[in-house]
Amino acid sequence: MNTAIRDAIHTFVEANREAQTNFLAQIVKVPSDNPPGDCDRAAALTATLLEGLGLIVERHKVAEELVKANGMISVTNLIVRRRFGPGPIIALNAHGDVVPPGTGWTKDPYGAEIVDGWMYGRGVAVSKSDIATYAFALLALEKSCAQLSGTVELHITYDEEAGGEIGPRLLLESGLSRPDLALGAGFSYGVVTAHNGALHLEIEVIGRSAHAAKPFTGVDALEAANAILTALYDWRRGLAAKASTIAGIGSPQMTIGLISGGINTNVVPDRVVFRLDRRLIPEENPAGVEAELREVIAKAAKQNSEAKVLVRRILLAEPLTPTPAGEKLTRALCAFASQIMGEEVKAGGVPLYTDARHYAKAGVPIVLFGAGPHTIEEANAHRADERLPLSDLHKATEVVALTLAEMLGAHEATGEERQTRPCSSG
Repeated sequence: MNTAIRDAIHTFVEANREAQTNFLAQIVKVPSDNPPGDCDRAAALTATLLEGLGLIVERHKVAEELVKANGMISVTNLIVRRRFGPGPIIALNAHGDVVPPGTGWTKDPYGAEIVDGWMYGRGVAVSKSDIATYAFALLALEKSCAQLSGTVELHITYDEEAGGEIGPRLLLESGLSRPDLALGAGFSYGVVTAHNGALHLEIEVIGRSAHAAKPFTGVDALEAANAILTALYDWRRGLAAKASTIAGIGSPQMTIGLISGGINTNVVPDRVVFRLDRRLIPEENPAGVEAELREVIAKAAKQNSEAKVLVRRILLAEPLTPTPAGEKLTRALCAFASQIMGEEVKAGGVPLYTDARHYAKAGVPIVLFGAGPHTIEEANAHRADERLPLSDLHKATEVVALTLAEMLGAHEATGEERQTRPCSSG
């Protein structure tokens, strides 16, 4: 890639800092909390803003019954396609749904307030920022006048917090998109090539209610659940002995995140339900992990044989592992990010799970990179006062644009090429 193309991309990003910041602020100000997952208004605004930038947006509304089956209210996926010429299709995926704000905020969760160069708001880091990153990176390519071979697609989806089944997975399985390579939302100081998977199980313990004056006439579901919980927590201690060989992943984890049950204080509880989250490192076999957990639960359940125990799988998100097909994209991202961010940016793993797994499962090599500080803790991701340094937003945009140019074989257009593909540098 020659200097003129690099300079044109840099000039565009610098000239459009305010426009990109305003774009991000507008999509942060529209709530898209999931749950409850009523995201059509957010998708509509994003589509309108993208069209205002000169991009053609496809709106793919998901059928109501499918949306409800996935625990949401409304979902419309957005696709932008820009074909520069024959060549590979590179998809850029970011999600516009966010976790509910919760408590403890010192700023308006939907205010997009800027303080000392940081924008605050729910979703500003995860991952509405990368809707802005990818959109403006595509625009920078458009305005660079580079001759490119291939297609760039933006996949903006709204169900990541619910599992991605009616977002990226639906786009790929329905044939709406068939990319050769993909880039997913991430942070600016690391290129992610691997991440954990997650297994969510729901355990329902069914007993029989009775008056608290005569508890022996019932079957205490909470007592039976307690035996299972104790066994699971004892089993969890052994996870620390395992560790992934991939930097940044660490050991497997397990958390009991939800529990409910009981009728009243003076009634023997007839039903207790709890859910667990088991994080899978890339080296683990998901089926083997689930079988082991079910065995632990079944063994503990025998301590209270009168109680009935049902185990349901709620979610299985498979781990992401590095692939040789993604190495060129990884190298380009690391090289350009190290230059633009001003420090060495390496490839590694994270203990989270993301929508990237849907692309990987469909056979599409994918890596993660986007706007954000060094860590999710610094960004307050999924916590109060979520925030993003705007300098990272603009730098990440330049990195992504340069990487796309590299992957699509950018070269300066000849006179004949300029006639077939006119462009402006404004």
